[in-house]
Amino acid sequence: MTFNRRRFIQATGAGAAALVMPTIAQSQTGPIRVGLMTVKTGPLASGGIDMERALVQYLKERNTTLAGRKVDLFVGDSGGVPAQARTKIQELVERDKIQVMIGPLATAEALAADDYIRQAQLLTLSVAAAEDMTQRKPNPWFTRGTSTSSQCSMPLADYSHKTLKMRRMAVIADDIAYGHEMCAGFMRVFEENGGKVVQRMFPPLTVPDYGTYLAQLKTDIDGIFLGFAGSNGFRYLRQFNEYGLRGKVTPIGGMTALDEAVLRNMGDEALGIVTSCWYSAEIENAINKKFAANFRVDWSYDPGFYAAATYVEAAVLEATLNALKGNIEDKPSFMKTVRNIKVDTARGPVSFDRYGNVVGNIYIRKVERKDGRLVNRVIHTYPDVSQFWTYKPEEFLKNPVYSRDWPPAKNLES
Repeated sequence: MTFNRRRFIQATGAGAAALVMPTIAQSQTGPIRVGLMTVKTGPLASGGIDMERALVQYLKERNTTLAGRKVDLFVGDSGGVPAQARTKIQELVERDKIQVMIGPLATAEALAADDYIRQAQLLTLSVAAAEDMTQRKPNPWFTRGTSTSSQCSMPLADYSHKTLKMRRMAVIADDIAYGHEMCAGFMRVFEENGGKVVQRMFPPLTVPDYGTYLAQLKTDIDGIFLGFAGSNGFRYLRQFNEYGLRGKVTPIGGMTALDEAVLRNMGDEALGIVTSCWYSAEIENAINKKFAANFRVDWSYDPGFYAAATYVEAAVLEATLNALKGNIEDKPSFMKTVRNIKVDTARGPVSFDRYGNVVGNIYIRKVERKDGRLVNRVIHTYPDVSQFWTYKPEEFLKNPVYSRDWPPAKNLES
């Protein structure tokens, strides 16, 4: 079956019904038009394809019906280009008439589309981790059920210092907003706990080779935090091992560095690496067990961050629609309802703060081998983590957004 910016399901009988039903009744009983803004080409494509696969799975499991209404799914591919993401979102709204969007994938894409989402009053359930869209410049039409960029890296910094006993660290991430925000959150918490980040590197997202950065890596450190997205974590670790650095420096990873989508291409070099994320295919709850098992049957590998993102957002969408009895046309009621909802999902229980960002579990995971495949086993859970970590929101928001420049890097060594 091919899915390419098309209707996933066509409601039957709608044309005949339209001849006799009043306009208002038509709008509330016709198909709900859902848009997925994803990435199907470029270095983020592996994750973007998983987003589509998992969303299609969720709809199939419910006979493509949410809150008693059929669903039409339309898919846009940004190619990982922020300007193109904005254009594709506009197409989904103005050509395909979508009523709600799941996505986009990348932080820079969400930032590029922020003004249009506001202008179009587009109901958005985001996968992108763009921090300020739920912080200093909250978008009233934007809700995120995954996490901000730093929401998982701050707990990992705490765990690295307190449990792994790391004291001197390097950080490396893609030179994009997502990478900057992840590393900034990690550095802030790690250094406030008493550690030092002595080296930072930000390779371009599409860098062909990491040799230059590996040659510069300090070896008198305890570990290096990997803030990569897509397949870049796999590419970096492969070269990391080729340079003989494993055993000299301990890598730990942000939420997408060793995603299940890339673990399937790795071998023993990944064993033992600790990462943090709001999801693992190994989470022990009934919803996740069903999701992971069905996904594995269809695609022969475990779902990871990207697949779980759309599966969780679809659960949030369904719970909201159920509360509204399917009335997605009432946009203000939708936003009020979604931000006050509590729902059990594949990632665990989900609720939202007043800015529209998720509050939920963050899992510390360790790569192990299970039944012949690599998995991210949960070794510790930080419950009910907000985007503000342990900081008071009003104090947190007085500071600039996490970036390459904030917080200042005070311990870098030449």
